[in-house]
Amino acid sequence: MDPIAQYSLQALVLAVMVVGLFGLIVPIFPGLAVIWLAALGYGLAKGFTTGAWVAFAFITILAIAGSLVDNVLMGAKAREGGASWWALASGWVGGVAGSLLLPPLGGIPGAMLGVFLYEFIHLKDWRRALRMTGGVAVGCGWAFVIRFLIGLIMIGIWMVWAF
Repeated sequence: MDPIAQYSLQALVLAVMVVGLFGLIVPIFPGLAVIWLAALGYGLAKGFTTGAWVAFAFITILAIAGSLVDNVLMGAKAREGGASWWALASGWVGGVAGSLLLPPLGGIPGAMLGVFLYEFIHLKDWRRALRMTGGVAVGCGWAFVIRFLIGLIMIGIWMVWAF
């Protein structure tokens, strides 16, 4: 591959990865999958050497782990706050409904509303229900931070591979 084509490919892949990274701000945007697909596209265009396969394997593992972090952290923080499993299920339903009704940012408020409504109906205490709902918000915030860091690491691995 001539140098101009090589640099053009690297610039294009990096631009797509940056879009994926900052797309993580939008809850339903699959930013880590976009970064992963950009790395796959680079590997297919450039060819996979042994080192490239190793780098791509690490990128793949990070993408999978980052995709799971949302559910684990939001659920863990809500459970720490005392939310029941039924409240978490209500939050999940609310998150899906919010994403469908108010894309792209409706999922987070929908999930929090689902947890709040379930716990309020169940406990008849809006303060406790609000405290449990706060756990979902904290978990969501931490999930974003961790996914963003994972995205940066994925891009860093790709840069070591590509440059």
